[in-house]
Amino acid sequence: MLFKNIAYDIEAVMDRDPAARSKAEAFFLYPGVRAVFWHRVAHFFYRHNLNFLARWISQVTRFWTGIEIHPGAKIGRGLFIDHGMGVVIGETAEIGDNCTIYQGVTLGGTGIEKGKRHPTLGNNVMVGCGAKILGPFTVGDNSKIAAGAVVFLGVTMFMKIYVTRLENMLCLMYVITVMAEEIQRLYRKGEVFEREKYVTSLFSFILALSLMVSLIKA
Repeated sequence: MLFKNIAYDIEAVMDRDPAARSKAEAFFLYPGVRAVFWHRVAHFFYRHNLNFLARWISQVTRFWTGIEIHPGAKIGRGLFIDHGMGVVIGETAEIGDNCTIYQGVTLGGTGIEKGKRHPTLGNNVMVGCGAKILGPFTVGDNSKIAAGAVVFLGVTMFMKIYVTRLENMLCLMYVITVMAEEIQRLYRKGEVFEREKYVTSLFSFILALSLMVSLIKA
């Protein structure tokens, strides 16, 4: 079963990474493939209550790959961890089949409570680089999580999360509102020594507005 899973994992890399040139390259040179392979070994020992040995394998793998997967995590077939540096997968996390995770992703908890405290990813889920999925909820099949997103709530099937873009737009809208009020105040006062501030504020207002427009178009 172990070797069948690793063969399937390598096929997943060949299907999803155009830079992969051979199966040998994927197995020996891709840190995500090696991390998943050794996790399956560690998970075997974890299920047989050999916790120290399981954690030792996990930590050695973390040292060599930069990917930390707790041996208790349940991982399906075809997981592709692209690049992988900084990926953290918690003890009670569950990952379905054919998922893709990019560098810097965290599948973590939000407290110190015992029991189920990490997220569950359905099948065919894509998690962008730097995304943080925190808490014991389910991300539905075929969902996509944007790079840099922070997700605390469950995600239904086929849902796409663009938290980063939404947060940036809200912040820019707030900045634009504050700048507009400041520009109106300076214009009403009309004092000579504040005219330079007025020009600076107007330039910043135009810059923030253009950034928000670019985010909307992206």
